[in-house]
Amino acid sequence: MVDIADRPTRLVPPPAVVSTVPTVARPGPLTRLAGLGGRALHRTAALAALAAIWETAPRAGLVDRVFLPPLSEVLVAWWALLTSGQLAEHVGASLTRSLSGLGLAVLTAIPLGLLIGWYRPLAELLGPLLEVFRNTAALALLPVFVLILGLGETSKIALVLYACSWPILLNTIAGVKGVDPLLVRSARSMGLNHLRLFQKVILPAAVPTVFTGVRLAGAYSILVLVAAEMVGAKAGLGYLVNYAQYNFAIPDMYAGIVTISAIGLAVNQLLVVVERRFSTWRVDVTS
Repeated sequence: MVDIADRPTRLVPPPAVVSTVPTVARPGPLTRLAGLGGRALHRTAALAALAAIWETAPRAGLVDRVFLPPLSEVLVAWWALLTSGQLAEHVGASLTRSLSGLGLAVLTAIPLGLLIGWYRPLAELLGPLLEVFRNTAALALLPVFVLILGLGETSKIALVLYACSWPILLNTIAGVKGVDPLLVRSARSMGLNHLRLFQKVILPAAVPTVFTGVRLAGAYSILVLVAAEMVGAKAGLGYLVNYAQYNFAIPDMYAGIVTISAIGLAVNQLLVVVERRFSTWRVDVTS
């Protein structure tokens, strides 16, 4: 009689596991290129429609082409200003003033906003003063800046600094105060001191709101400066637009306006890239 335990054991291999997760084929270079081209076409469709309307409306007699020349004539005037060197001179003057004021506003308003948003006694002390000045339009103070600082570069940079400081300051305060209290309590329960809490939790959470203020300030730096250059300046895009209007050089006037819009768009896109660099932890939830 043979014992069952003495029989050789035959190992049966386990059944193969068939994955039910579908494999997603990675798009090839041509597919990715087509996708990028489709997105670029989608984004520029509205601008192309505006350019087509601008070109055809004056030629069809829908508007007086003396006051609104076709886009092609504006582009010819823009090219003439560029080749003559006048456009580069005016753009350089405006960008120097605008970026100087915006840079000073970033360097002063962000630290002040972080302090006001973080320390309640400082917020209670400066709150009434901030409410008074935030409701005072920057252009309403242009005569004050001119009287105190003169007609030179200092008054224009100071006006841009004043106009850009408020969106940055208020958004920075809102960003600090809007941090989720649960994150703060969790960080404190882990033993983080005030400095580490501010560095690791408060500042990263406030970055998106801060950059919203910086982007608004970038737009204000162009708009306010152009208005200031129309009042007292010998160079700059505001001066170019105003001078062309007085001399009835309508294509040159529109060329200056188009240049202002292009610079504003470029500054905004640059700030968007910088914002993405400093907030890589964010997840895009848009479809």
